[in-house]
Order: sequence, then C-alpha cells, then structure tokens
Amino acid sequence: MSRIGKLPVAVPAGVEVKLGEENLLTIKGPKGTLERKLSADMNIAVEAGQIVVTRPSDLKKHRALHGLTRTLIYNMVVGVTEGYEKTLEINGVGYRAAKSGKKLTLTLGYSHPVEMEDPAGIETIVEGTNKIIVKGIDKEKVGQFAAEIRTKRPPEPYKGKGIKYSDEHIRRKVGKTGKK
Repeated sequence: MSRIGKLPVAVPAGVEVKLGEENLLTIKGPKGTLERKLSADMNIAVEAGQIVVTRPSDLKKHRALHGLTRTLIYNMVVGVTEGYEKTLEINGVGYRAAKSGKKLTLTLGYSHPVEMEDPAGIETIVEGTNKIIVKGIDKEKVGQFAAEIRTKRPPEPYKGKGIKYSDEHIRRKVGKTGKK
C-alpha cells in the first residue's frame, strides 16, 4: 500500500470540494478556485470533511498514480487556503529587477533589459532591487514561472552572479591561479 496515497486529505473549514464526472475535481477556497482533471483510473471519494483516494488494483500503473493523485489533491487544498510562494535573489553588480503593472523588468548584464509578463493567477513582487517573490495558488505554475525567471541568468560557480532561489546553495569553484 502506498504510504502517501492511503493518507486522507483533510478539507479545512471554508473549502468547498466538488467531484465531477471523469474525476474532474474543483476546489474552492478563500484564495481562489482550482480545477484539475485527475486520472480516471483512481477512485476518489469525498466523505466527512476529507478526500480519500483508493486504487482499483495493484498494477504498477495504479500504484504509481495512487500517491501522485493524493499529492495533487493535497497541493490544491493547500493552494486555495494558504497559497504558494518562491523567493528568488539576484546577485551581481548592476543586476536588478523592477516591476511596473504586470511587467517584470530584469537588468542582467545583457545589451537589453529582459521583460517578463506575469501569467494568469501568478503575482510577482519585487522587494528592493534584488529580491523577487513569485506568489500564486497553483504550486505547479508558481514553480514553473520561478524556474523561467531563473533561466534568464542562472547562477555561475565562480563569482555566484545570477538569479538563484533564496534557499539554494551555489557550489563555488576556485578561479585560475597566476603563473610564477
């Protein structure tokens, strides 16, 4: 039995869960509404303030989907109640971020500023000039947009310049040594 899959997902007060046909799950909470079509193979039941996921058989495919389905539902419940956020830091001389409306402008040492538009359901906040916070209710979208921002100038190992996650550790390398 899946250790994660067999755990029921608690539905907090103020969260409305609706299970449609073909496992179309709609979760409505104080921060917004999320909708996701989950695998039709899994049996999802909403009972007594919790969501229970069961699998029809012990096939490898069903075992793999069991924990995944439960985790996706849990992430949706947490998203509509608390939301998700990722923090990025910009390191480097002259590297900075600015925000105007829904447009994030990054100055990253290129000949032109890099402009990015906030996707639907995602909000970016710039603190100072070197800290970007990506917020939203969908964990997948928040992580994806944060990763897209990071790819504009990934951190390099010699000086540590670039965009990195705040909890990420950059392994530093020793530079060249002079010839004597």
